[in-house]
Amino acid sequence: MSREQAVDALVDQYRHRCLWFLREDYYPATDPERLKVLDYIQRHGDSEAFRRAAEVRQWYSAGSSARSATS
Repeated sequence: MSREQAVDALVDQYRHRCLWFLREDYYPATDPERLKVLDYIQRHGDSEAFRRAAEVRQWYSAGSSARSATS
């Protein structure tokens, strides 16, 4: 599963509990939007939502470190 798919899966799972203020059909399209959605899930969710969003967020941190190391 890609990190984009992982974020979309979290959006589906937490849409009604954590993302009630977003459009019903909203899925983030860019990395900054995905990171913002992960932040929303962490802020508005329970401890399990926080943990799962943090795991996916680590994929973004690892990816950005890998890119800068090869530059």
